[in-house]
Amino acid sequence: MARIDFALWDAVGGYADRNAPMADVYDEHIRLAQEIEQLGFHSYYVIEHQNSPVGRITSPTVFLTAIARATSKLRLGAMMWQLPLYHPIRLAQEVAMLDHLSRGRVEFGTGIGVHEHEFIRWGVDYYQRAAIAGEVLDIVKMVWTQDEVTFNGKYFKFDEALPQPHPFQKPHPPIWAAVHSEAAIDFAAKNNYHVSQNLDSDEVIARKFDLYRKLWKQYQHAGPMPSVWLMRQVHVAETDEKAHDEARQFLASRTGGAVPVGGGPIERTRIGWGSHPRGMGRDSERPDDKARGESMRKAAQSYEYNLEAGLAIVGSPETVIRKLEEGKKKIGYDVFCTNHEIGGMPDPMVRNSIRLFGKEVIPAFR
Repeated sequence: MARIDFALWDAVGGYADRNAPMADVYDEHIRLAQEIEQLGFHSYYVIEHQNSPVGRITSPTVFLTAIARATSKLRLGAMMWQLPLYHPIRLAQEVAMLDHLSRGRVEFGTGIGVHEHEFIRWGVDYYQRAAIAGEVLDIVKMVWTQDEVTFNGKYFKFDEALPQPHPFQKPHPPIWAAVHSEAAIDFAAKNNYHVSQNLDSDEVIARKFDLYRKLWKQYQHAGPMPSVWLMRQVHVAETDEKAHDEARQFLASRTGGAVPVGGGPIERTRIGWGSHPRGMGRDSERPDDKARGESMRKAAQSYEYNLEAGLAIVGSPETVIRKLEEGKKKIGYDVFCTNHEIGGMPDPMVRNSIRLFGKEVIPAFR
């Protein structure tokens, strides 16, 4: 059986226990990271969200520092740090410090963000986010590899900045690019970055990752080829029947499911989701984004669609192993990231799924 490295995507109680004190929530998820390290997970990821009711990780570097000091082998990162919302030198220095405090275990996930309202509320031009992010990433790499940084760009200007420290990993932590559009795929291939995905159907993702590999070869990098990372919702129980009975309550469920884009508390604010109900402004009408929006609409309404499209894997350990093996052959991922916290699923059910995955699924792919 082909090797797969397994990561955990931790939503940090995004849709469950909303009224719990945040100090308790953070402590509980630090303990979770310690447990998955013992279960054999390769890495641990959170995601940054600003202006969001599930935005419990508004400073990934701060939280991951606590994770780093509580673990010893687990690699850790955010997928992703939202680049357009950062001062680039501060970001580079903070991640470099995290790399030292973890003794070289950082995975640097980068992206631009998709929700227009997050940018409106901070006074950042949503339609310039890709260009801003490009400058941020250029500067971050300069900070990590140079003793002096002078930069004269459209969005940032620095004159003989003297950044400290350089990262523990040399030349720097692995850089991941969250890719959805063909432009993002080409950008990642050109710059020799690892790539990640989490939203499209298996069929679409397989096609996009194939395009990435093709473009990467055309750019004639020296190699080895970067890694491919995929996140999916996963629920494991002792039997297929039990797994489906449990997951059906929270996956594509009107009562127990995740709050859809366009709804929830954000909809009731003055700014709402921005200028378009899909939350992406006029980008919502781009063909690829429209297709993904339709897929997300179906996923919110149909339990069966989630399984058929590969957006979720549900079953006994044996079934999950088989599905992962099929996905590896079809998509070719190197890192498979599991999200066990599905909608408002209660914590005991989530933890049982994680433990079964660690004890019975991971060993099959070592």
